Amino acid sequence: MTTLIHPTAVIHPKAELHPTVQVGAYAVIGEYVKVGAGTTIGHHVVLEGNTEIGCRNRIFPGAAIGLDPQDLKYDGSLSLVKIGDDNTIREYVTINRATRAEEATVIGDGNLLMAYVHVAHNCVVENQVVIASGVALAGHVHLESRVTIGGVLGIHQFVRVGRYAMVGGMSRIDRDVPPYMLVEGNPARVRSLNQVGLRRSGIAEEDQGRTFQALKKAFRILYRSGLPFNQALEELDLLPDSEHMQHLRQFLRLSQSSTRRGLIPGKGRRVKDEG
Repeated sequence: MTTLIHPTAVIHPKAELHPTVQVGAYAVIGEYVKVGAGTTIGHHVVLEGNTEIGCRNRIFPGAAIGLDPQDLKYDGSLSLVKIGDDNTIREYVTINRATRAEEATVIGDGNLLMAYVHVAHNCVVENQVVIASGVALAGHVHLESRVTIGGVLGIHQFVRVGRYAMVGGMSRIDRDVPPYMLVEGNPARVRSLNQVGLRRSGIAEEDQGRTFQALKKAFRILYRSGLPFNQALEELDLLPDSEHMQHLRQFLRLSQSSTRRGLIPGKGRRVKDEG
């Protein structure tokens, strides 16, 4: 099978495209780009820099991937963008390369990036993440798997959003979002456990619901008990153990380290390390 390339597309002769890749009108693909099997590239898409794109991705018109990072520290290095398989990248999404050589901006598998999403340098978007239209991720943001981000919001540099969390639209996210929680507002606050998301994911039915009940108790301990944060963490250690509870505890402790920005607080109280 020959590569399905529109005659107006401009493709560098050294670019590596699988024979099943489709390229639309007026697309531009640079020298160091690699694209895997079954990926479709819409019209007026720009793929530049050291960009690796996996299989069965759909890239819609006007997207620009692999251009230089918008970072004053950038020195012209041929840094990376790595995109996995089965992603949908909608109209006018921008994904910038990392700042330094051998660093990467990473998009995993099965993600949906809706129109006008911006993914800045050195971001990591894991797997099965949904990002609604008009969202801007600043540099070094990390979205763990199965996160849902509502539309028209910004996420501050170096913020991490935990797995299965949901962020409501038009929120201001300037600190870490705990996994499994629902966050919204300006200023943003943890409002509840993301119960709808956990049910849709099947976690609510795992092990006869024991993990789900433990996560509900964890929410009440963290955001309704009034306990100091370190004491609340000790209470979490007494809850039934599971991989999800382990991840929640690890995330909370890491967010309190000196290298992190801290946690989004709950409604009516401030979550902070008192040690």
